Amino acid sequence: MKSRFGLLMFAAAFGAAPPALAETVVIVSPKNPATRMFSEQASQFFLGKSSMFTPIDQAEGSTIRNEFYQKVADKDPSQVKAIWSKLVFTGKATPPKEFKSNAEVKKAVADDPKAIGYIDKSAVDDTVKVILTLP
Repeated sequence: MKSRFGLLMFAAAFGAAPPALAETVVIVSPKNPATRMFSEQASQFFLGKSSMFTPIDQAEGSTIRNEFYQKVADKDPSQVKAIWSKLVFTGKATPPKEFKSNAEVKKAVADDPKAIGYIDKSAVDDTVKVILTLP
């Protein structure tokens, strides 16, 4: 009886466990000389504080986008939107172009030596260069 109860508890716990989060990587074109970046630096480009790179964003509301901004800037979607609204309103910057998938972001980054984007690590191939892996 104990073993069945234990098995049921294990199954319930295993089934209720949150899914493992995929690793997100920040990418640039292989033509870009950058080789490494810190999270704080990446947040500067994606929050309009530097124009050294052209940021490429994932679709608004996507899980990867929400996790990315939380990890690099400790910001939730409404905070990011507020930052960009202010920058656009004051004419200081234009928000990043948005793409619907890892493949589209990867292609946009690969085609532009000044672009910087983020994708799921499993989508990386030799068309882009990883400069930051987020935990």
